Amino acid sequence: MKIIDAHLHIFDQGKTERNLTKLYKKLGIESGIVMGNQPLTLSAYHFSEGFHFCIGIGDFERSLDPGEETLAAAEAQLKRPECAGIKIYTGYAPVYASDDCLKPYYRLAGKYDKAVAFHTGMTAGSMGLLKYSHPLAVDEAASEFPDVRFVLCHFGNPFLAEAAAVMEKNANVFADLSGLLDGYTELDPYFEKQAGYVHMLRTWMDYVEDDTRFMFGTDYPAVDIENYIEFISRLVRPESREKIFFENASRIYRLGL
Repeated sequence: MKIIDAHLHIFDQGKTERNLTKLYKKLGIESGIVMGNQPLTLSAYHFSEGFHFCIGIGDFERSLDPGEETLAAAEAQLKRPECAGIKIYTGYAPVYASDDCLKPYYRLAGKYDKAVAFHTGMTAGSMGLLKYSHPLAVDEAASEFPDVRFVLCHFGNPFLAEAAAVMEKNANVFADLSGLLDGYTELDPYFEKQAGYVHMLRTWMDYVEDDTRFMFGTDYPAVDIENYIEFISRLVRPESREKIFFENASRIYRLGL
């Protein structure tokens, strides 16, 4: 089975890329989309062959100011074929997805046919604010920009019903299934102990009634990649695996794979 990891992070770039390249080859992962954690400069976002990236907007350290210089830098990155889109760190940045300061980025995404991904759902640690990362906050942006593809990272977990509702209402909203576990997980006892949660995940995925709208992603280094592949394989229906593990991400992020 071919795989695209539609959501990962790289911090120690050289070492991490080398290790991931070897692991990806072993596991049949043909590409990974790095969610940006770097400044918007032309010297940033240069990864090895096989990796794409989304530029990062609005974490704890960087301003959301969409001034001319910032937008020019963002546009220069979006012109690059290896750039798959924009990642906006709602929840970590105190801003709703519908905020006016983000709309210039959506216009750029539409201009260059790139996706816009949001952090949605639970934040890592107590510094984030859930009101900004709640998936319902994406509804207004998706309605105002129907030609832009928006991605709910982490399927809005644990706000699964609301994420599914936003996806049902807006055909331009998709979700990745990254970061639903933490670290390495013994899956047999997990599926037994967390049967209710797993049932809810499956229920709200089924509610959307469209398996072309979901993508596999890991949120590496937050999870063990091989272990996480097994988790998602067990979570999703067998007939949906090729779409969720590979085809959907290639189409949604325009990877051409």
